[in-house]
Amino acid sequence: MPYYTLGYPDRETSLDVVTAIAASSDLLELGVPFSDPLADGPTIQHSTQVSLERGTTLAGCLEMVRELRRRGVAVPVLLFGYYNPFLAYGLAALARDARAAGAQGFIVPDLPPEEAADLEVAAAAEGLAYVHFLAPTSSPRRIEAVTRQARGFIYLVSVTGVTGARAALHADLAGFIGRVRSKTAAPLAVGFGISTPDQAAAIGRLADGVIVGSALINAVDAEDGNKAGAAGRFVQLLRDALV
Repeated sequence: MPYYTLGYPDRETSLDVVTAIAASSDLLELGVPFSDPLADGPTIQHSTQVSLERGTTLAGCLEMVRELRRRGVAVPVLLFGYYNPFLAYGLAALARDARAAGAQGFIVPDLPPEEAADLEVAAAAEGLAYVHFLAPTSSPRRIEAVTRQARGFIYLVSVTGVTGARAALHADLAGFIGRVRSKTAAPLAVGFGISTPDQAAAIGRLADGVIVGSALINAVDAEDGNKAGAAGRFVQLLRDALV
């Protein structure tokens, strides 16, 4: 389940990258750039800032989703973004336009479950998913609340920090996944800090989904020529590790 920032390093390259990685993906998380990406580390912060400087807007992201569908990208798409632009757009209008563009739902890291009802209702009215987060620091009460509300998969944050490639996984990650697993039959996907095929394989033995963002952007940045090709090869390596 790769993450990639729409509009980075420019509109056409981002469309080419997403098209290339779709073939090896079960689901795509497409980042909507925002000026204050509180949950993101330096790599994704940089990508969103560049995208904003290139003029990317929420409406422009919806148009990019439409273009990806026109290109034949068929895997499910979730829009990963922050609440302020979504709220400013209008939640009902956003859900309607996202469905029309070809998206399947939303991930909003700065919207806690206690305050998510308006977006959940708007999304559900259009048949879209709203994905909740849990972290290693989540209390038993928070785990109970999220597992009760969840429709679709639950996004498990693997670290107590922001996004970004890391050399090692959290020591108690298996215990955290087990605690959530004991409360729900919903699929569990793990993200934040996963950067290598070996790490992806380790997560794949514990959870139902593996989410990689910063390491993918790093792979694109490291390529001066065919960035889409580099992205496709990197995601295929992750996919192969999960077989």
